[in-house]
Amino acid sequence: MVENVIIIGSGPAGLSAALYTSREGFNPLLIRGVSSGGQLLLTTDVENYPGYEKIAGPELIRLMEAQAIKFGTRFVEGDITKVELGSKPIKVYVNDTVYETLSLIISTGASSKWIGLPSEKNFTGRGVSSCATCDGAFFKNKEVVVVGGGDTAMEDSLFLTRFASNVTIVHRRDAFRASKIMQQRVFANPKIKVLWDTAVEEITGDKKVTGVKLKNLKTNNIAEMKIDGVFVAIGHQPNSSLFAGQLKLDDQGYIITKDDVLTDIEGVYVAGDVADRFYKQAVTAAGAGVKAALRVREYLSMLKFEEDQKAKL
Repeated sequence: MVENVIIIGSGPAGLSAALYTSREGFNPLLIRGVSSGGQLLLTTDVENYPGYEKIAGPELIRLMEAQAIKFGTRFVEGDITKVELGSKPIKVYVNDTVYETLSLIISTGASSKWIGLPSEKNFTGRGVSSCATCDGAFFKNKEVVVVGGGDTAMEDSLFLTRFASNVTIVHRRDAFRASKIMQQRVFANPKIKVLWDTAVEEITGDKKVTGVKLKNLKTNNIAEMKIDGVFVAIGHQPNSSLFAGQLKLDDQGYIITKDDVLTDIEGVYVAGDVADRFYKQAVTAAGAGVKAALRVREYLSMLKFEEDQKAKL
C-alpha cells in the first residue's frame, strides 16, 4: 500500500499537518518517533498559544493528537532508521518495516542542548527551562541564571530582564562568543551580571529549583547561589541527521527550505523547528505544519489530475 502522505514527527508542526491532511481525506500516517511530542512535553504551562489562557504543554499535545485522530490520522510508534527521498514512491524505514508514500512532511523538530547534569533533568519544568520566551513570564520578580555565551544566551538574558529581578549569566570562558552588539546590550543592562570562567555543577532544590552550585574553572572553588530558575541557552540541535546527503542543510544542520516549507525534492516538505533557526515557537511550528499540509494537497491534486489525463489516453 502506498500512502498519500507520511508525516515524521509529533510536535505542533506534525500534528497540525496531520489535522489538515486528515480533514482533506488523505488518511495520513504519522510516525511519532520514540521521543514524541516535541519541546512542549518539557513545558509545564503554556500561556502564549492562541485560544488558551494557560495550558500544560503535554495537555496541549494530547488535545492536538485527539483532534487529528478524530479526522482519521493514523499513528505509528518507533524511530525511523532510513529514508529514501529520491525514490518514487518515497520510502520510509521504521526498524524492519518499510512504508511507501507519495508525499512526505518532515517535522522532526530540534532538541535543546543541555548541560548534562542529572539534577538538570530532575528539575526540567520545575525551574529549569531551555526556552526563555516560553517560560520567562513565570519568573516575575525572581532571580534567575542563564547558562551560555552565544547570541541565544544574550537574547534570553535580555528578554528575562522584563520579568526577573536580576539575571546572572554563567559562562565557562572569559569572553562571550556572541556578536558584539548583543554583548554591548547585555553589558549595558543593570539587571544583568556575568560570572566568567564558571560552570554549573549542580542544580539544587526540593519540589522546585532553589539554588545552584557553581564551580570556578580556574580556582576549582565551589560556591552556592540561591536562585529561582535556570535557563540553559547553549543552543539547539536540529533533528536532521537522517536527511543529510539528501536535503540541503545549513552550517548548523537546519534544513534549508524555499517558500518556508518546500525542498528541492518533489513531494517532500519540511515544517517546524528542524528548519527554523530563529522563531522556535509552538504556534509558528503549527503554522508551518499547516503550510506543508496545503502544499501536499496541491501536490496530490496535481498527481491525481495527471493520472486522470493518462487514463483518458
